[in-house]
Amino acid sequence: MFRISTQQTFSVIPFLLIGQVGKKIRIIHGGVWLLLAIPLWLTTEAIAPQIAQAYTARVDLLIDSLPEESYETLLRRAEAAARATTQRSFDQDILVTEVSVIISAQNQGAIAPILSLEVSRPQWRKRPDPQIWTIYFQTARYLLLFDQ
Repeated sequence: MFRISTQQTFSVIPFLLIGQVGKKIRIIHGGVWLLLAIPLWLTTEAIAPQIAQAYTARVDLLIDSLPEESYETLLRRAEAAARATTQRSFDQDILVTEVSVIISAQNQGAIAPILSLEVSRPQWRKRPDPQIWTIYFQTARYLLLFDQ
């Protein structure tokens, strides 16, 4: 029987040295990516900046009718509440571009929407009058039992 043995010569590098070199390579590799990422991000922001986030504020209010109050008086109170709510919504949040307010009323246990106000910030800035931007629900008078 023959036995063939070959000897390979290799150098033994201590594992501690390999670990240190590997850490340095990873740090350098990460630093290169970071140095490349920052200018790339700045370039994309300069070319196409992010769009400002704007939204519509939606508010639903319920008001109660007072004893011996007419429908016209209730409607004027609802307009005043819509005006105050719209102005407050624009004042509280600068990102609000539109406000939508729905005012409902309650009379003798019946509840119905009586007006809806939808306005954008530029429109409101130009004319802050709720009667211009308000849609009145004509059947609310009957639904709230004011004509009985």
